[in-house]
Amino acid sequence: MTDYQPIDCGVHDRLESFSVLRTRCRIDFQAADDATRSVTGRITDIFTREGAEYLRTDDGTEIRLDRLRTVEPT
Repeated sequence: MTDYQPIDCGVHDRLESFSVLRTRCRIDFQAADDATRSVTGRITDIFTREGAEYLRTDDGTEIRLDRLRTVEPT
């Protein structure tokens, strides 16, 4: 069991759209140490692992979707 909190379907759809269109994005998220981090790149995959959903960027960064703060095209 995990403490993952599913995200809104509209947000999920937006992430998938960014991935399909290969849109470059700035992604702000809460890291495992609770610090806010940012990464800029393209979303290459959205996947499920151990009951939680994640996205992967083109530099290999994996972010749990309920840790996302903002995702904006650049």
